[in-house]
Amino acid sequence: MQTNFTPERLASDPRMPASEKILRTCVHCGFCTATCPTYLLLGDELDSPRGRIYLIKDMLENGKPATAEVVKHIDRCLSCLSCMTTCPSGVHYMHLVDHARAHIEETYTRSWHDRLLRKVLAAILPYPGRFRAAMLAALPAKPFAPILGVLPVIGPRLKAMLALAPARLPTRSTMEGPQSFPPPAARTKRVALLSGCAQPVLDPAINEATVRLLNRHGVEVVLPKGEGCCGALVHHMGQEHDALSFARRNIDAWMAEVEGEGLDAILITASGCGTTIKDYGFMFRNEPAYAEKAAQVSGLAKDVTEFLETLELSAVRDVAMPIAYHSACSMQHGQQLKDGPKRLLSGAGFKVKEVPEGHICCGSAGVYNILQPEIAGRLRDRKIGNIERTKPMLVATGNIGCMTQLAKGFSDKGATTPVVHTAELLDWATGGPLPEKLARAGIEDRPIRAQALAAE
Repeated sequence: MQTNFTPERLASDPRMPASEKILRTCVHCGFCTATCPTYLLLGDELDSPRGRIYLIKDMLENGKPATAEVVKHIDRCLSCLSCMTTCPSGVHYMHLVDHARAHIEETYTRSWHDRLLRKVLAAILPYPGRFRAAMLAALPAKPFAPILGVLPVIGPRLKAMLALAPARLPTRSTMEGPQSFPPPAARTKRVALLSGCAQPVLDPAINEATVRLLNRHGVEVVLPKGEGCCGALVHHMGQEHDALSFARRNIDAWMAEVEGEGLDAILITASGCGTTIKDYGFMFRNEPAYAEKAAQVSGLAKDVTEFLETLELSAVRDVAMPIAYHSACSMQHGQQLKDGPKRLLSGAGFKVKEVPEGHICCGSAGVYNILQPEIAGRLRDRKIGNIERTKPMLVATGNIGCMTQLAKGFSDKGATTPVVHTAELLDWATGGPLPEKLARAGIEDRPIRAQALAAE
């Protein structure tokens, strides 16, 4: 794509040269339209990556404030990054749309209710204590979601928030807060585990299972003092300053461990967070005090399944049951991790089923299912339909947002199909307890093989 940025315009913003380079990479081929969820649903060129790139180019190249039309189409983008997997020219759409979102927040005044909702989300979700309190407050309000949904202006989004809130809140985990979990036998590796923000509130069993699984295979797990939200939530709402603040805190916490006892990896169990942490190096490219440290952290960052593939997992239960694997967009497109989780699950004994249209987003996309509930709902229902075609006993995935979205979809249909994190299933297969979600769905525990032989 030909661009006409003036030297003055390129020098006006340290983010501009990278975005101009990305724009020049696009050749207008349109391959991206074939896999873009919003284009598939809406059929509007401006709701495709190619159309959005034109809008972003015009806005950035000419130094224009964002308009209502531009904001509408950029806000509809899920940042699923399916276009990046499809693009034959290697257009780094993620960096471009992140810049566009920040430019929107800097130059455009949203409606009062949109500003309020975004401020509330940014003030609550990244902080586990606040988020837990908000979820407790939502419990008695859930039955009133249909009534509240008809309120003018704010109704649909308020209904979406209450609908996504869990019907019961898990007990607070003892694994919260800075601490270390040494393996019972000789230590072979030492890793940091991202605690996260929403995940420990909505499903603390994920990190509990991850720690057990890693300990069982000789890995020490540390939760460093000072780490927390990765910044992804506010980053994808264009709130760049806050995103970088969260990231700095994590970088400082992890580098203290690197410079202390050392780390073999920084593990993330929510793929949406992993995509952002692996991008810290780019995010801090123009900040000398953090550029090198951020790049080092990004280099150490791994999805938990990436790291587990370096270990020799020993399955001790017969778990041959049909499961559907939902590949989160942040996993398959953001991190380009496609087959590893399925290999691990198959290796543990599960019968992994391929989901039709597996490359299409489920509609979760961070807080997209709150900000754009109509589109998110259509994508969720489409995904649930495709999963059900595989006739699975359960669904495995690697992202808490997808888990929440899919669980809502099954619940709406009256189905009891459990949605479980990959690490929970691998923990169970290698000797851990039956995941609670499986027990609630009526799936029985499987005996450990040695016990089964002894029983005979």
